[in-house]
Amino acid sequence: MAPVTIKPTRFDIAIADAIAAHTDDDIEDAADALTWGADEHVLLALAAAGWLYVQLRKPQQRPIANHVLAVSLVTAVLPHILKSAFDQTRPDRLTIVGHRHGVPVSGRARDAFPSGHAVHMGALASAAGLLPPMRSRAVRLIAVALSLTRIALLAHWASDVVAGFALGAMVERLLRPWTLARPRCGARRVHDKRCFE
Repeated sequence: MAPVTIKPTRFDIAIADAIAAHTDDDIEDAADALTWGADEHVLLALAAAGWLYVQLRKPQQRPIANHVLAVSLVTAVLPHILKSAFDQTRPDRLTIVGHRHGVPVSGRARDAFPSGHAVHMGALASAAGLLPPMRSRAVRLIAVALSLTRIALLAHWASDVVAGFALGAMVERLLRPWTLARPRCGARRVHDKRCFE
């Protein structure tokens, strides 16, 4: 048992009750399929494959590939550490109506806080700021949508998803100074103003 127990808010309970009462098998099947897009195993595999591709084909983008891989690794480990410190029962364990409407059982019963999927998506949404504006908006929209699947599946309370998303964004921003640091300018380029940007 973890040292800290977190109870859902009234707002969390109201959202979960509304989903349980109004969902159906089709909605739950779609959310279950989409939620894989935010799974740590899928994201780690994609980050590793992208990192390898960049090392071999696009060396000028190595800092970004290194950043994405580092963020993926940290956001894969961090939720597991936090789940060992916090106990919170998943909403899918507290509904009978939801299961009759197609809500599946997900994960370990007391591992609701924080949503690991949302941590990954928060980091992705934050890292999207490194992309051109149109792509950035598209990535952020996808990240939010994939995070919301965790609420639709009653795998997490809404507050778990919001906290996880914010935590992921914070992790990505905290890692930027180390993973995206510009290399120091050599003596020959000391007068290049880009060295001081």
